Amino acid sequence: MTKKKIDILHVLFDNLTQKEMLNTLINRVIEGKKTFVVTANPEIVMYANNNKEYMQLLHQANFITADGIGIVKGSNIMGTPIVERVAGYDLMLDLFKEAHVLGKSIYLLGAKQEVIEAAVKKIKKELPGIKLAGYNNGYFELSDDVILHNVLNSNADLIFVGIGFPKQEIWIERYLQQAEKGLVMGVGGAFDAYTGKVKRAPAIFIKMNLEWLYRLVRQPSRFMRMLVIPKFLMAVYEEKKKQQKIN
Repeated sequence: MTKKKIDILHVLFDNLTQKEMLNTLINRVIEGKKTFVVTANPEIVMYANNNKEYMQLLHQANFITADGIGIVKGSNIMGTPIVERVAGYDLMLDLFKEAHVLGKSIYLLGAKQEVIEAAVKKIKKELPGIKLAGYNNGYFELSDDVILHNVLNSNADLIFVGIGFPKQEIWIERYLQQAEKGLVMGVGGAFDAYTGKVKRAPAIFIKMNLEWLYRLVRQPSRFMRMLVIPKFLMAVYEEKKKQQKIN
């Protein structure tokens, strides 16, 4: 029997395919259940392991997806393989489409003003008639009650928050404490990718799990951030050895 939760350095990932995750989330939207979704990569896992408060936030999430091939490789090292990568960007696009079909409303929160406006324009063109409850750029303080109440008052069914970790998860947890419903998902820089401000890797790179390499070539400034991947894999190896000694 396939394990539904996979522990990778104390972060519990949902072991679902992209389609299974989509169906599960949409069912919760239909049922009006509050849902906290984290799309986690190795950088987030390593940050959580060095930040107790953030780790506690992740433990409050309803779902954590394996957003990054590094997570899948880490699960293989642990001997508890995750069935497939569930990319947050692709999941967001699928949720847009499902919201459109079901007549559910969405709210976009994050990115620069020109980017979020471009995202709104694009989604209206691609999905005519979609219920857009509202949108706002990501340049606000976490303590800003005006933004929080604007989103609450929109009564949106799905809220996509792209202000980067750990801020987006902190904001989501605060929002869900006061909201009566809503699927709220952290999407990092997905709005930049959606609008083409940041070019996403060609399909062949994604298929070969080399999206990280494409992004590094396009943005050499990401080099220092990319160093977290080997550190993450080494930490997973160490965790595996520790468990083997215990057993």
